[in-house]
Amino acid sequence: MERALTLARAAEAHGDVPVGAVVVRDGAVVAEGHNVRERDQDPTGHAELVAVRAAAHALGSWRLDGCTLYVTLEPCTMCAGALVLARLPALVYGAADPKAGATGSLYNLVQEPRLNHRVEVTGGILADECGAVLQRFFRARRLKSPGDPGAATLRGVPGGVA
Repeated sequence: MERALTLARAAEAHGDVPVGAVVVRDGAVVAEGHNVRERDQDPTGHAELVAVRAAAHALGSWRLDGCTLYVTLEPCTMCAGALVLARLPALVYGAADPKAGATGSLYNLVQEPRLNHRVEVTGGILADECGAVLQRFFRARRLKSPGDPGAATLRGVPGGVA
């Protein structure tokens, strides 16, 4: 999770919401990513998807058997769906996201019994540190002028920070 936090700060450095993700298999980092939505103007540029795509490429398989994804913020519905489709066995996240979390907070897509795969979820790892990075980012965005288009496009995060 420490590496994911470092990646989150890299996202923040180029104006993206500070979320970082790392895919690990057998104790070794397979792939990593951070949010690139603003940088790349890509609505799917979430840290989880960047890391999962890189892991599939590195492993030569879309099935991420034996992998664990570590991410600083609870995944949204898009990312949770991708984890199910990638057959990811385990997810570890930092801060919960009561406004958009899809792995237990708002929805629980990764353990939906009607789907063909379930992901084991562990939440709250370094939650305070992960949440603090997000809170600082959004606090700084709120302090910007109301006419800033970047500030208007960002959604809420844990604890009602938005």
